[in-house]
Amino acid sequence: MSNDIHRVVVLGAGYAGLTAATRLSREVDASAVEITLVNASPDFVERPRLHQVATGQDVAVHPLAPILADRDVSLLVGYAREIDTEAKTVTVSTDDDVTDLPYDTLVYALGSRVDTTTVPGIRSHAHILGDIGSSTALHEALPADGTVVVCGGGLTGIEAACELAESRPDLTVRLVSRGAPGAWLSPGARKHLDAALARLGVQVTSGVTITSIEADHVALADDRIPFDACLWAGGFDVPDLAARAGLTVDAKGRAVVDDRLRSVSHPEIHVIGDAAALAGTWGSDLSYGCRVAGFMGPYAADAIAAELAGRTAPAFKFRYIHQCVSLGRKDAVIQFVHAGDESPRNAVLRGRVAVWYKDLVLGSAVWLFSKPGPYLPHRKVRPASA
Repeated sequence: MSNDIHRVVVLGAGYAGLTAATRLSREVDASAVEITLVNASPDFVERPRLHQVATGQDVAVHPLAPILADRDVSLLVGYAREIDTEAKTVTVSTDDDVTDLPYDTLVYALGSRVDTTTVPGIRSHAHILGDIGSSTALHEALPADGTVVVCGGGLTGIEAACELAESRPDLTVRLVSRGAPGAWLSPGARKHLDAALARLGVQVTSGVTITSIEADHVALADDRIPFDACLWAGGFDVPDLAARAGLTVDAKGRAVVDDRLRSVSHPEIHVIGDAAALAGTWGSDLSYGCRVAGFMGPYAADAIAAELAGRTAPAFKFRYIHQCVSLGRKDAVIQFVHAGDESPRNAVLRGRVAVWYKDLVLGSAVWLFSKPGPYLPHRKVRPASA
């Protein structure tokens, strides 16, 4: 192998990282550019389907090896522990070894995780939908008859509460949140959501603050809600690896990037997905979710290929048009939004057609891994200095 080969390391095989790796492999000359994808699991996890796993449904598992079989991408299953930005190495722990992986270009796509630090007792007494394992653990902990409390009125909390109530009508499902569930939706979408929660028998307690999670109850400022099982869906945070590596991060720990998704302090590091803080018409950063990652992954691949060829990549442009909310297997609501600030439009899909629409969106994201483009004939890129 030539000493002047350009080494690209991608950390994280979620919606952003996996798409970036597979698309870049189609754009560059493998004899001059080496791509390594590092991921903690050998499988890709469809995170928007974890609430289905929690109810015991069979959800497709997507092993990474077949996805990468015809790509010039090496897979390393392990955890990224440290980034040395001066030596340009990533310390990766695998089942068998610890290795320092060198890079010339790093793609940081480690995403987000459920924030378990918000109130005391989450880690000890609540379940989360973090991965297949934690979602399966909730399923196994569901009582034969009893009460399940879902904490959080955001997207994860709503979808989980509806899924649990629909699949287990013997359970009492309570949704507890600071604000009204789906408060960001348009009036028409909220009306449909409220009707679905009522139809499924989900008991909603909103306008309250959770002070702690105890062994058998959720503690509020002036009340308590008993449970047999508890799911925490109160928000997300990001790993502190970027901050520990010395990258400029915002108050949430997300790496601050420029309009080409490069770290403002370390431009050889591209940060994509939930780990990135990108300012724009939407505010100081984009919201968490695969809907953002699906745009960033292909862009990062194109931007890196352009840089290797000695060209300047165009600025990243983001246009999000919808938000998909499952309300069990037979119902959903699709909220269309304004492109600039993601504020809700009056346009909404409901019911079976919304279920079909969301399944199409999720399916197309997985399809993109095997057919990431570019879709027009192109010349394989070699580094300009090679």
